Amino acid sequence: MRLQFVLSEIGVGLRRNFSMVISVILVTFVSLTFVGAGALLQMQISNMKTFWYDKVQVAVYLCLPESEVPTCADGGVTDEQRSTIKQALESDDLKPYVANVYYEDQNEAFTHFQEQFKGTSLEGTVNADQLPESYRVNLVDPEKYEVIREYFASQPGVEEVQDQNEWLDQLFALMNVATAIAIGIAVVMLICAILLVATTIRLSAFSRRRETGIMRLVGASNSLIQLPFVLEGVIAAAIGALLASGALWAMLHYFVEGWLKPRVTSFSLIDGSDVLIVGPLLLLLGILMAAVSSVVTLRRYLKV
Repeated sequence: MRLQFVLSEIGVGLRRNFSMVISVILVTFVSLTFVGAGALLQMQISNMKTFWYDKVQVAVYLCLPESEVPTCADGGVTDEQRSTIKQALESDDLKPYVANVYYEDQNEAFTHFQEQFKGTSLEGTVNADQLPESYRVNLVDPEKYEVIREYFASQPGVEEVQDQNEWLDQLFALMNVATAIAIGIAVVMLICAILLVATTIRLSAFSRRRETGIMRLVGASNSLIQLPFVLEGVIAAAIGALLASGALWAMLHYFVEGWLKPRVTSFSLIDGSDVLIVGPLLLLLGILMAAVSSVVTLRRYLKV
């Protein structure tokens, strides 16, 4: 009997405030879409770090005879300097940071250069003597590359320490900025959604003040009186959250998987299945937002 009463009251409330309910659904949909987009961007950044950090290396380039940096004052790297650098990379000081070391001589560097720039205007522009020898270092923790840079920055025989993580860090920084912008917009929209839910519940309570007054007179509890109003906001927010999850899934399925992934094969991209992780969280966030907003509003305005 009570369930039937609550359901009928919810139906009445949704019909009377239909336009406001639609507004709540749309604002919740937009705000949670931005929240979900920010979460998915962070998942993509995490995937890219895992994928790339296992592959990138720190390259310790050795001096060429024509090098002009202070550490190459003696000309090209000597056998003694080369041996000292290798011993340093294998020393106990750097052992916690270095996973493995690979030496690349000038002939190998020339082969890799030709492979990398095959078919471009740079192919054939250099010979093996113009390319430096190097030690290629894989790190235990790729984010600790500054240790290698600082250790060899002033080492005689070392022309340059180049880290492939640098451009990745710049890329991740840009993606973090995009995430922050998405979250910022989402926060503003969530505030709008909370205010809109409160306004909708307040109007609904005002339009049904006569019914709620009668219910109090016949001894209905506060929870029974408030429950239909709370569920109205929750239902509207839940629909908005489901629409947001659907929009994110469509974006990942049709844009990322259908268009972007075949064109970007160098690293792993998130896909529609990741919405199964984000979607329930959006639904929970939407329900909590609407429920809290409704309860707070009813405590203030539902006094008959």
